[in-house]
Amino acid sequence: MLEKLNGIEKAALEALHAVSDEVTLEAWRVTHLGRSSPLMQVFDGLGALPKEERPAIGKRANEVKKLLETALGERSGTLRLAALKRSLEQEQLDISLPGRPFPLGRLHPTTQTLREMFHVFGDMGFQVYRSREIETDKYNFQLLNFAPDHPARDMQDTFFIKSSGDRGDNPLLLRTHTSPGQIHAMREFSVADPDDPPPVRIILPGMCSRYEEVNARKDIQFNQLEVLAVGRGITFGDLKGTIADFARRMFGQNVRTRFRASYFPFTEPSAEVDVECFLCGGQGCQVCKGSGWLEIMGCGMVHPVVLRNGGYDPEKYSGFAAGIGPERVTMLRYYIEDIRYFWANDLRFLEQF
Repeated sequence: MLEKLNGIEKAALEALHAVSDEVTLEAWRVTHLGRSSPLMQVFDGLGALPKEERPAIGKRANEVKKLLETALGERSGTLRLAALKRSLEQEQLDISLPGRPFPLGRLHPTTQTLREMFHVFGDMGFQVYRSREIETDKYNFQLLNFAPDHPARDMQDTFFIKSSGDRGDNPLLLRTHTSPGQIHAMREFSVADPDDPPPVRIILPGMCSRYEEVNARKDIQFNQLEVLAVGRGITFGDLKGTIADFARRMFGQNVRTRFRASYFPFTEPSAEVDVECFLCGGQGCQVCKGSGWLEIMGCGMVHPVVLRNGGYDPEKYSGFAAGIGPERVTMLRYYIEDIRYFWANDLRFLEQF
């Protein structure tokens, strides 16, 4: 019986060596490892053998079976690899070519601009301060020197929030600017030492909302970056130096700035800031509407009423504030003609940044 098993093994391996495709290989498996194969018949006949011969015959039969199964697997792998190679040769496919790239996520252009602004003001010693987006009329207007019937309220059409209960003259609203954060920050800083509050040097980024007519230049939501510095002896010269340095870092070392008198209830004096058009060099173009200048922010010295509402004595302390629109800055830097692109979620636009 041992000689028979040796013969089965030899015949099966010789036949396997001649196999050249998957169909023939399957026929070989059925012939040599199938239920009716000579090897399986040996297993079926173990019970008829003398008791003393069974262990040796059974052990050898298992060895032959395991060897043939291993040889079958190796031959199958060899045939598949050969078939793949023939297929590649016939199709003339260059397998060294790179695969299709997967699209990667990236930061929104406004976020990129905001982070760059954080870095610029961080180098000047300003810290980021976060403030709430849902405000009360008191913080959004009244404490910033907007009287209930102040005409400047018409400049900021407001989204008021319906709420249960009567809040009287202090309803909830979506903040129209980041300036309410000035009051929150000053009160937080001054509460530790009301008699001698510490200086404040912060930037307040965040989303604002106004009930605007949506067009290429305006949207109902936008980011804003508030700049606030409060301390002893702060002057308008400090404001001009800070803004000029910011403009040079954002738009180039040779850019010029100019201040135009303006009005805001929470600053006095107030100004609008322009930078020389960096696209035409001040010669006049479509972007700057032929003026040679681009408006980037409003600013001014913090109004004494606002300082007092924040817990700082205007007789001892002074400060400056500015409000910058990151979308506006991004539009100027990259010649973006429509602010609605920022919220359209169009990959054709976003993938450019």
